[in-house]
Amino acid sequence: MSIDPRVALQSLTTALEEHLIAASARRGEGDPTVEAAFFAVADAFEVYDDSLYEAYGEVTPLEVIDDVDDDDEEEAEEDEDLEIVED
Repeated sequence: MSIDPRVALQSLTTALEEHLIAASARRGEGDPTVEAAFFAVADAFEVYDDSLYEAYGEVTPLEVIDDVDDDDEEEAEEDEDLEIVED
């Protein structure tokens, strides 16, 4: 099933607007409305990016990242800094 990129873009724009509304009305840390809007943006973006690729062989310069703990990020940075020394 192929989706017109223009339709997918409109859905992404709507999701972004709804996220802004939810964020501006946030009721504390972990507000479920903001969280739902966050995931709606991620989903709409992926549909848009996929439809853009299917239609034109193009992608955006953006990427949806998984929720990464700060500890995981620090470990990844430390791993990058390690140097392999061969005897």
